Amino acid sequence: MVSGHLQVKKGYYYAVLSFYDSKNKRHVKYISTGLPEKGNKRKAEAELARIRSTYEPPKEVEDLSSDMPFADYLLQWLDIVKVRIKIATYASYESMVKSAIEPYFRKKGYTLRGLEARHIQQFYTEKLKTVKPNSVIHYHAVIHQALKYAMKTDLVPQNVAMKVDRPKKNDFQPVFLDAAELQKLFEIIKGTKLELPVLVAAFYGLRRGEVVGLKWDAIDFKRGAITIKRTVTSVQLDGKTQIIEQNSAKTKSSLRTLPLVGSFREYFLQVKEAQELNKKVCGNCYNYEYDGFVFVDEMGKRMQPGYLTSYFPKFIQRHGMRKMCFHDLRHSCASLLLANGVPLKQIQEWLGHSDFSTTANIYAHLDYSSKLSSAQAMVGGLTLPDAGGFKSKWSEMSDEAKAADTESEG
Repeated sequence: MVSGHLQVKKGYYYAVLSFYDSKNKRHVKYISTGLPEKGNKRKAEAELARIRSTYEPPKEVEDLSSDMPFADYLLQWLDIVKVRIKIATYASYESMVKSAIEPYFRKKGYTLRGLEARHIQQFYTEKLKTVKPNSVIHYHAVIHQALKYAMKTDLVPQNVAMKVDRPKKNDFQPVFLDAAELQKLFEIIKGTKLELPVLVAAFYGLRRGEVVGLKWDAIDFKRGAITIKRTVTSVQLDGKTQIIEQNSAKTKSSLRTLPLVGSFREYFLQVKEAQELNKKVCGNCYNYEYDGFVFVDEMGKRMQPGYLTSYFPKFIQRHGMRKMCFHDLRHSCASLLLANGVPLKQIQEWLGHSDFSTTANIYAHLDYSSKLSSAQAMVGGLTLPDAGGFKSKWSEMSDEAKAADTESEG
């Protein structure tokens, strides 16, 4: 049986669950409700009841065996890690295991103990006939994690996935708009529901989930700052689309505070004023479930991540612009920063990349300004000879070539 109570941490309600394993060892699990403490006690209590009724304690290692089919092990491993990783990560794992990895190894019949590196390599070779290398790289990450757990719990002596060669990543060329194209885009979206989400994504380089997850408590009008600290994403879980709200950024580096420039201060103030007016006009009909979010409609319903994914590319193509997705606005932001001489390290911090190599791998080929600086540094450090002598040298070589041709003809 799972018991639980509410606890406030950093101004938010958390469900604190308690349960015992087969060895009578007590375990405690903290799960965020996503609800601020102020004015949400009843909602938090209802959320606690829901979490308690649906929470399943992780399966214990005793349920696993070295001689079980690898396909069965994968499914049980999913159940074990479900409560230990972010739900978006779990949804990704589940999708790959159930759609591709488990069906393949189910047909092969390998046991966990009997699985060899060559079996995994054969799986990759087979899959590369129908999917891109990046997909196989993701499959490899899941298999590696699953076998890492098996080795950690002494089910296998080694992680055979470490012996397997991964395919090389796809060559990724981001789509981006230059300044003139962005200005055209801003004219096209003016007055539509897309306007402010697009402006925010293009100027600040926010991810789709960061745009939709933006709340008023993240915007400090007095200090002139906007903090990216929350995401709202959609995932496929158990065959259904679920909206996941997380009171945390994608990574620690994704948690960042950016300056609220003058124009955006006015944009947000106008939206906030409009929301307050809508609440008064709609009265009890207003949807307060998403109160506090920036991007809601006139009735208070929050913008869905899928709206930006599906509607944005269709809308801009109808207005004569080239095909691109909403995430390409983030690439456009980075390319514009590079074009204006901003160093890659600063762009990494602006975009919230956890690793500098991510920024460099995607955008380094656009960094013409740094190449120009390098060229100027070389010119300043070396004394190059006068170019006037090359013309005479090429003339001499031409004369010699003509003479050689004459001799060969003779």
